[in-house]
Amino acid sequence: MGADPRHARHEALARALEAEGLDGVLVTSRANIRYLTGFSGSAALVAATRADLLLVTDFRYDEQARAEAAAVARVEIESTSVWERLFKELATLGSLVAVGYEAHALTVKDAERLTEGGKPWRWKPTTELVERLRVRKDAGEVAAIKSAAVLAGEALAGTLRHVRPGLTELEIAGLLEGALRRLGSEGHPFPTIVASGPRTALPHARSSRRTVAAGDWLLLDFGAQVDGYCADITRTVVVGARATERQRSLYALVEEAQRRARAGVRAGMAGREADALARDLIAARGFGDAFGHSLGHGIGLEVHEAPRLAKTNADPLPVGAVVTIEPGVYLAGQGGVRIEDDVHLAAAGPELLSDGRSELVELD
Repeated sequence: MGADPRHARHEALARALEAEGLDGVLVTSRANIRYLTGFSGSAALVAATRADLLLVTDFRYDEQARAEAAAVARVEIESTSVWERLFKELATLGSLVAVGYEAHALTVKDAERLTEGGKPWRWKPTTELVERLRVRKDAGEVAAIKSAAVLAGEALAGTLRHVRPGLTELEIAGLLEGALRRLGSEGHPFPTIVASGPRTALPHARSSRRTVAAGDWLLLDFGAQVDGYCADITRTVVVGARATERQRSLYALVEEAQRRARAGVRAGMAGREADALARDLIAARGFGDAFGHSLGHGIGLEVHEAPRLAKTNADPLPVGAVVTIEPGVYLAGQGGVRIEDDVHLAAAGPELLSDGRSELVELD
């Protein structure tokens, strides 16, 4: 059995703390807590110093916290105030002066607790100390995302066998979510999007009571979760009829752009260079204004995380990141097409984690 990756993560965080001139950091982001300790509950506080990890949670998670996190963290269970217990235990972690806190993940009310009552620490807001470590996935993380992506593809295939005109978007979403659960998804990383007909022109439509008609576009954007890690997939199909020439032409454009991007994306290229792989082709065909969002985003313990494959991002894409490739073209009042797969930016080149079945499907 290999070394526990959580030890290496703590060591990397310790180096980041030293670079920032911090003695420790208070971690409140649930995803970051899971990344560092393995704890998957919904309520905990973690203090990470250069030498120690401390996890404080409440009595609901006594057994779970010890089982998931005790191998790498000191676990303290509190029946009254986890915040007061945190401050009490923080005083036992050595001489701490400058302590960071996750400014993007802490409420104003909880931030006020840090300075109430003359506490001895000097608190400093930090941004994405742990998130920067999470960008580069290790082999276990990539395997979990791939398992989630494979599961998602199987759930979609099973669902499409039951899709027909006359069902509502919500009914189809229910079929898909049930299939995801039956196949082992731990949850839905985001609300499942099922949009049909003209509503497919809404990039982030909410599934509605609209009834699907023959000849409609049907767009399904959904996720799966395995060992806490997310997959994010989108497929667009035609229901109850053969596609029209107009539908075929629009679909072929998005498919070509998506295949070009997922084959051409590389670690080391700027986020905007990755985005251009699809955007330049779509714009050259006259649909640039109809592709209004970025090409993709990172995925991992959260369905949206760094890096961004966007025309505004000049930073290089890191080796080891897992990203979505999801170009789309949306025509108001008519409908739209989006195709999305998950890709690992391995050192040797892009590795497709989802099934890549991007050909046009017509559900007769």
